Amino acid sequence: MDKSSDSDAKLRRRRHARLTFAAAIAALLLAGKLCLFTVATGEHALVTEFGKPVRVIQVPGLAFKLPYESVRSFDTRLFVYTPTSNEFLTLEKTPVVAAGTVHWRIADATRFFQTVFDKAGAESRLADVLFSELGAAIGRTPLAAFFSVEPQAYQANAIIDEVARRCRELAARDYGIEVVGIHLQRFDFPEQNRARVYARMASERGRMSMQYRSEGDEEGTKVRAVAEQERTRILSEALKLAQQQRAQGEGEAARIYAGALGKAPAFYEFLRAMEASRSLVPKASTLVLPADSELFGLLYDSRHYEGARQRSAQTGRGRR
Repeated sequence: MDKSSDSDAKLRRRRHARLTFAAAIAALLLAGKLCLFTVATGEHALVTEFGKPVRVIQVPGLAFKLPYESVRSFDTRLFVYTPTSNEFLTLEKTPVVAAGTVHWRIADATRFFQTVFDKAGAESRLADVLFSELGAAIGRTPLAAFFSVEPQAYQANAIIDEVARRCRELAARDYGIEVVGIHLQRFDFPEQNRARVYARMASERGRMSMQYRSEGDEEGTKVRAVAEQERTRILSEALKLAQQQRAQGEGEAARIYAGALGKAPAFYEFLRAMEASRSLVPKASTLVLPADSELFGLLYDSRHYEGARQRSAQTGRGRR
């Protein structure tokens, strides 16, 4: 009896030890589940105590909390949100339809949790902020700042940069959201006003085209006038230079002729007689001259001009 009682007691102790060990393991597992949690890369973990934020864990890995505390994870990667298009009025009261795209991420998990709670709430607030700031910017800006062919009048990029700056300040201060950038996705006219606006734009472009054409014609006239003046000047200088060259050539020719004729005066008299006969007697004409004419002297005597020159020289000495 004693031996059986001892064996039963040992079995009960073993069973109790096993149950105690299993209970301890279960307690440890439960405590680990309640007190340990992991923070993934690209997330921030917000630890709350009965709904009140206690601390933010930004380092990825294993983290600890108290069993009665709760953990909420927030994705800190970049989000892209495009609100619906809205109608605005420009400075000239021209209706336009505009829409922008917001690039944002969570910067302050505590403020984000307290104000917008989740992504849907954040995008709703961002839509309101963008609507307000974009509408205000368009309302104080003329239409030409968004639609213009003149570089100095086009200011859309500067306007959107200012809208992004204002949205960035408001979102960071009120909602813990970092607005990385805002881009103008659409800027158009309402469907019912497009035909009238496009007709006005075509009329304006036609006026500008006529103005450019008129300015081009005026500039062309100026260029042609300057070119004609330059042409006249060049021709005048060329004519002056040609006359100078011709005068020099004629002078040189006269000098050469004088030198040549001084060496052969009889040949010169012969040439003069031939030139005179060619200029005095037209073609197909009959000319009657005396037999002692100078024009016929060479026909009778090949040394006619030498004798004439000797007679002229003797007559000159007799007069002296």
